[in-house]
Amino acid sequence: MSYSDAIGYLYGLQKHGIKLGLDKTERILSVIGDPHRRLRAVHVAGTNGKGSTAAMTASILRAYGFKVGLFTSPHLVSFTERMTIDGRKISEAEVVELTGEIRSALRHAPAPLPDPTFFEFVTAMAFLHFTRNSVDWAVMEVGMGGRLDATNVLTPAVSVITKIGMDHKEFLGTTLVEIAREKAGIIKPGIPVVTAPQEPEAEAVIAGAARHASAPLFTCGRDFSGALRSSSLTGITFDYRESLHGITGLHTPLAGEHQLVNACLAVKASMIALLETGQAPRPLPLDPLKKGLAATEWRGRLEWIEGAPPILPPILIDGAHNADAARALARFIQGALSDREIVLVMGVMADKDIPALLTPLLPLAAEIVFTAPDYGRAAAPSQLAAYALELGYASATAPSVREAIELAKRSAAARKSGLVLITGSFYTIGEAKEALGETAVLGTLRESL
Repeated sequence: MSYSDAIGYLYGLQKHGIKLGLDKTERILSVIGDPHRRLRAVHVAGTNGKGSTAAMTASILRAYGFKVGLFTSPHLVSFTERMTIDGRKISEAEVVELTGEIRSALRHAPAPLPDPTFFEFVTAMAFLHFTRNSVDWAVMEVGMGGRLDATNVLTPAVSVITKIGMDHKEFLGTTLVEIAREKAGIIKPGIPVVTAPQEPEAEAVIAGAARHASAPLFTCGRDFSGALRSSSLTGITFDYRESLHGITGLHTPLAGEHQLVNACLAVKASMIALLETGQAPRPLPLDPLKKGLAATEWRGRLEWIEGAPPILPPILIDGAHNADAARALARFIQGALSDREIVLVMGVMADKDIPALLTPLLPLAAEIVFTAPDYGRAAAPSQLAAYALELGYASATAPSVREAIELAKRSAAARKSGLVLITGSFYTIGEAKEALGETAVLGTLRESL
């Protein structure tokens, strides 16, 4: 089997759609030796910030000398982004080997198994990859929801729930309470839970689930907190505080004030993971924590591409794919880029709350270009332009992300302080990164998680 054959098979599983539930994942894992049961893990759920939090947590644990696997989704350009060990992406040869091995195991299972979904298969692949490589820690990001997500077969050392908002309503529920119940489904009996500040109804759901599971609950803003020192295009600097101690002068290169809570979650989760499992001495040495946080890499979130031929003018990309993320992006622009003339390139999925996505961002743009990534659920550029016109903003459209970027670059270059901002769906971000020079194998097909 070649790498293209393996990727073709994996993407072909998308025809089975998204089917939440753990039974099939558990059966798949059972025929490959239950690798997840041999992993020490941190499990991260939430609506916004879970990828950033997972990346910072993995970087901190790595800085303490541990071998760390990180599983995230979706990928932006290459499938191999989904699984890294100590920052190294899974190789194409490893993808081929694991795909073939799991396919063979499923074909020869003692009892017939239904066809797996893409995410079920890839989650099993990640567990097997991390176990085979003897990672000390696996940081696992939930794909969607939590309770019925394929990753929730884990019994982690600590569970993390980032900010919960309204997203994926067709799968998770139409109210914040319903969505919070799904996210809180990762809480396990006796396992510590670290959570971001939540809306009162979501906070009540998480607190109730923690009490029911006798799981210690640590809430940012109550049990620990962060005080922002500075925020710029190069990241944030902050102080971390708990009741008995504090850590001053922490820095993460992930930009945006909204990363303060995510960074605090990563610090607290890492402390619990290391101390409660006896993996680090008490008191915890702080220098590795600082170094790990400062070394975090996480692409597609306020990722700055300096202006240089042929990319001139400068470009900022950010996967603001729901209303909360769009508001966070707008706050960052108002704080750090108020002197720039923004040429906005935007492509989103048709099933999103489009007016809520557009409302924070359109007033900040000098020009607007709507486009659509090459994916069936993408909203038509003309549909986005119609929404914008209802809100009082004229716009241009382009049939592809590449063409939209070229149009925006010309417009921004003609302005004294022009900046191209590309945002919306992660599909849009992935295609933008390809247009700006990154290469994928077999295109950029990604699932909706």
